Amino acid sequence: MNHIKRLLGILMVMLAVLPTFANGKGGDPNIKDVVLEHIKDSYDWHITNIGDKPLVIHLPIIVNSSTGFHVFCSSQFSEVADAKGYRHGPFNLAIASKGDNAGKIVEIDKSGAELRPFDISITKTVAVMFIDVIILLCCILIPARWYKKRKAGDPAPKGFIGFIEMMVMYVVDEIIKPGVGKGYEKYTPYLLTCFFFIFTCNLMGLMPFPPGGGNVTGNITVTFLLALCTFIIVQFSGNKHYWKDIFWPNVPTWLKVPVPVIPVIEFVGVFTKPFALMIRLFANMMAGHAIGLAITCIIFLVASKTAAVFLSMSALSIVMSIFMMCLECLVCFIQAMVFTMLSAVFIGLARAEPEHE
Repeated sequence: MNHIKRLLGILMVMLAVLPTFANGKGGDPNIKDVVLEHIKDSYDWHITNIGDKPLVIHLPIIVNSSTGFHVFCSSQFSEVADAKGYRHGPFNLAIASKGDNAGKIVEIDKSGAELRPFDISITKTVAVMFIDVIILLCCILIPARWYKKRKAGDPAPKGFIGFIEMMVMYVVDEIIKPGVGKGYEKYTPYLLTCFFFIFTCNLMGLMPFPPGGGNVTGNITVTFLLALCTFIIVQFSGNKHYWKDIFWPNVPTWLKVPVPVIPVIEFVGVFTKPFALMIRLFANMMAGHAIGLAITCIIFLVASKTAAVFLSMSALSIVMSIFMMCLECLVCFIQAMVFTMLSAVFIGLARAEPEHE
């Protein structure tokens, strides 16, 4: 009962304080900008605002422009864009806020034209991904070290190590082994890496503050690379029967000659499978982040309304936000499982032997 009272007290304090933050600049907040700011990538890591002053982690900029190779901090870019939409920085570099290069670093030449330099800067998504990888390595290497020192007859692991063992055994026995089939062992390291990397990034993305808060798996570049790795492994794992089914499937000849209808469909399917992997993970995670933020922003939209509207809608927003957070925790696991399962199935199909009657 005491815990319930404390929770209600915290909620009441939040409801009392939130209007101050919501109306700090006067007027209703721009929900679209709030949601897009969280979803899109950036060259600095905005945490929160303390009054009118933003609390930002500035990240390193690494570019190769016409004036040479440059490494500097993103704090050297101006905080406010000029009339043309540029946040100017050193070496004729700027961050565009309009046009095709919006949100990206451009080089402005003497004529005022935009040139895209070779950009390998540490953006917010990259920084969060590095943190996620470090956390993932710790989560895997600690149990691995324990197993290395384990002796025959030692009791089963408990706590964190037992949880990791349970997850690994579940993924191997229920996802990888049935999907790949015979010879699954050599694909297990890659598929386990996919599962735990996606799962870790998804969970860390639910945290609203550093070291989490990054939309890693909601970035299509990340999902593209994961799908590309699966695509390459599938093609190099394909046996003679796999390629025969693509270019000369066992269908009536009139479907192959003179118009190769089925071979064309099968060949297109080679690329649509990894494309589906990429889009499914990207769309689900991006939509989950956007919906969760939009529901939370209801509180700030009704902050200037009457007390009855504000309290009722804020309470509804909090309940829905908690529900969405719980649902997102489930989605984090499901999306990691689905990506790993489909990758295993695609590898298994590429290695399948022909059936003999």
